[in-house]
Amino acid sequence: MSAATVGTQPRVWTRGEVGTLLLILAETSFFGVFLVAYLFYIGKSLHGPYPAQVLELPILATLCLLSSSLTIVLAVRDLERGHVARFATSLLATILLGGAFIVFTALEWRELIHEHGLTITTNLFGTTYYSLVGFHAAHVCIGLLLMLLVLVLAVFGHVRREHAFRVDMLSWYWHFVDAVWIAVLTVVYVVGV
Repeated sequence: MSAATVGTQPRVWTRGEVGTLLLILAETSFFGVFLVAYLFYIGKSLHGPYPAQVLELPILATLCLLSSSLTIVLAVRDLERGHVARFATSLLATILLGGAFIVFTALEWRELIHEHGLTITTNLFGTTYYSLVGFHAAHVCIGLLLMLLVLVLAVFGHVRREHAFRVDMLSWYWHFVDAVWIAVLTVVYVVGV
């Protein structure tokens, strides 16, 4: 299966690339359903709290998550060059930034639940908000667990330059999670407020 042309030779997609792209496509359809449901139910809650009353733009959380896309690019580049220690440092930075995003999400949820009484059963807004943002947070956690596993393997000397392609496939997933956050941020915190 030819995807692009490099010089005169056609570039052939590997099984790993095709599999990763198919996973991303499937996950995109799931997120699409959640985004459409959120948009459909905006303003249809019979009682509050309503988005404009309780949501604040999560700027710091967003900066952490989007910055983690840069650090994972650096990690892959370092591993491709055989700099395993620098790879591990960049991967750790990615994990810490993604972890900070999850902490900020947890703090936001704590405030929404305890200070505003918004739970998944409160109203349509609560149901669609927690479903969409929670589905995204679950994907961030999956990515963090996978990166943590790779980091542990790297620390124990089991990750080498020849594994860069596999780590790059993990980075594709991580970039997808970041791109989805931009869509979620736009729908929930900009359009939906």
